[in-house]
Amino acid sequence: MITFILRRLLQTLLVIIILSYVCFGLMNLMPGDPVELMISANPKITTEDVVRLREFYGLDQPTYKRYFNWVSDIASGDLGYSRTYRIPVTDMIGPALRATFILSITSLVFSLIIAIPLGIATALRPNSKLDYIVNLLNFAGLSLPSFWLGIVLIIIFAVNLGWLPAGGYQTTGLNYSSWWAELTDKSKYLILPMVSLSIQSIGRFSRFARSSMMEAMRNDFIRTARAKGMSNQVVIWRHGFRNALIPLATIIAISVSSIFSGALITETLFAYPGVGRLIYSSIMGNDFNVAMVSFVLSVSMVLILNLVADLLYGLIDPRISFK
Repeated sequence: MITFILRRLLQTLLVIIILSYVCFGLMNLMPGDPVELMISANPKITTEDVVRLREFYGLDQPTYKRYFNWVSDIASGDLGYSRTYRIPVTDMIGPALRATFILSITSLVFSLIIAIPLGIATALRPNSKLDYIVNLLNFAGLSLPSFWLGIVLIIIFAVNLGWLPAGGYQTTGLNYSSWWAELTDKSKYLILPMVSLSIQSIGRFSRFARSSMMEAMRNDFIRTARAKGMSNQVVIWRHGFRNALIPLATIIAISVSSIFSGALITETLFAYPGVGRLIYSSIMGNDFNVAMVSFVLSVSMVLILNLVADLLYGLIDPRISFK
């Protein structure tokens, strides 16, 4: 197993380097580097000043040299400063990552609690009325665009009914008297984006759970377990569901990676201060350091969680070997 993990870690590192270099090159192709912004802000700047500033910021060097300089700064713990807000990148990534973590975890847990029981129930009763109804709802959930669904939720629950706020993270200027007051206030702002994210996830997880459970229940060991006189609950959960978890582990691990990448459309629509909205605003504002650090963090977490999913296969199914 150690050899497998080391080999996968080397592959992960190689993919991160390649993708970060490609993203670095694309970001450098965007118009509006720091010197160009200075020129637009001060038309009286001289050509000599422009040359000196480009040399000072390293913009006169080729892309690969600038990339190695950026990687060396990242390796030393210097993530740079935000061009837009003039604060360290770490001060921006931390709160955004925490907000996205809360949103993604709650939507993921909510989706799994609803989707897995529905998938198992429809797998045990194929071609029944319940199966047809759940499949119809799953297709509807997968087909709904997230931005359209978010707008509909805002119109219904925020504009027409006035039950929930249309966007944000917490009530501005409110001093919380206790942790319960803080939890209650922030939960109101979390409900609409969480539901908007969960609708598609429920449809996806439910269909995966249904197909995986139906395939697992057709195996010979299920008939053997029933022939031994095991109860229906033991056959379903200990033998069927455990084997159905193998394909589910992959899709869940990929979904968990969204904790570090954020939901760009949902967070932007609901003005939720997460990583997805931060990446979008940094790219639109040409905030190079924030965009690059957010991108590398997102890619790294996706690849690492895929490795975690592969390792979980061995715990779920002892027949899987990592040799």
